[in-house]
Amino acid sequence: MNPRAVNPRHWTIRVRLTLLYGGLVILTGATLLVVIYLLLDRIIDRQSIDVRSLYSPASGQTSEEFETAVKPQVAAATEQLRGDFRERTLNPLLSNGGQALAALAGGGLGIGWVVSGRVLRPISQITSTARRVADRSLHERIGLTGPKDELRELADTFDDMLSRLDSAFDGQRRFVANASHELKTPLVINRTLIEVAMGRPGSPPEVARLGETLLEVNARHERMIDGLLTLARSQHAVVDPVPFDLADVVKRAADTIGPEAERAEVTLTVLAGSAKVKGDPVLLERAAQNLLQNAVRYNTADGWVRAAVTCENGQALLTVENTGPGIADYEVPGLFEPFRRLTDRVGSAHGTGLGLSIVRSVARMHGGDATAVSGAGGGLVVVVTLPAHGGIG
Repeated sequence: MNPRAVNPRHWTIRVRLTLLYGGLVILTGATLLVVIYLLLDRIIDRQSIDVRSLYSPASGQTSEEFETAVKPQVAAATEQLRGDFRERTLNPLLSNGGQALAALAGGGLGIGWVVSGRVLRPISQITSTARRVADRSLHERIGLTGPKDELRELADTFDDMLSRLDSAFDGQRRFVANASHELKTPLVINRTLIEVAMGRPGSPPEVARLGETLLEVNARHERMIDGLLTLARSQHAVVDPVPFDLADVVKRAADTIGPEAERAEVTLTVLAGSAKVKGDPVLLERAAQNLLQNAVRYNTADGWVRAAVTCENGQALLTVENTGPGIADYEVPGLFEPFRRLTDRVGSAHGTGLGLSIVRSVARMHGGDATAVSGAGGGLVVVVTLPAHGGIG
């Protein structure tokens, strides 16, 4: 037997209301049965029974003598008749009343189950709408109809909250789009001007060195803006999810990072088994690129990076591990925070501090999560968990 099913703390509200309604019906029926029993018993005690007609005086016996002689017999006969009548009346009342009470208990529990279901139906509607909103978008509303009671007030309040949230997120998306345009345009102009200045005939070597530094800074700012845009996009629900194989996404990401790994003399190995997922393949490919890129950049000479895609217990797993400097366990959770870099430890001064933040945000956007632990010999082991499409694993 499941202990959660026995523990009242784990009972649903419908079960509790059913037991409450059924208990009230049983209590009312039992009280009524006891009251009827006591009233009948009291009426029987007050009922007068005349048995004198059963006796007649003997010849020559006076009325006083007759009264004295038959008085004990009359009292005994009256008490016996009253006891017999009580037994024939009250015992069937208890027996039949108990059966009726048992039937009433079953009916009360059944009616309580139906009534509690009707009472909780608006709450179920609110819950299902909240789940759809959490999984998809903020455009849905409960739109509860019926009398303006407490549940209607709760639903209307929830709808108002969704309207305000929808408006706020729309404003955020518009701000991100406008900010990306306003920020990326001057960076593109700066890059063009720097390249033109560096390409002028007769420009001194100092200008070339300065131009290379400025181009590197400009590129870093472009990467940061792209990362912020990706992070902002990953904090919303997937609008149009499609099924695909996570292995294909990881292979494409590995092909993109492969040349950088060769230049860094880092061995990149991908073991990609089939793992069907559903979501946004572009964002998941960006997350895989971030993981592989971090694993390559923050590594040691002649190090290695291993990426594996597996499917276990209805979940798709992407595991990326690498060699590299040791990272304390207490420092690992902070790596998932935006703009958190271990510059002094792993030389991440050229990073934006958004890589793992984007990975976790994209994973949670798809109903999964991303975790990390320090590697046994240094480096990091990052595991991205996603629901497998169809729950097959």
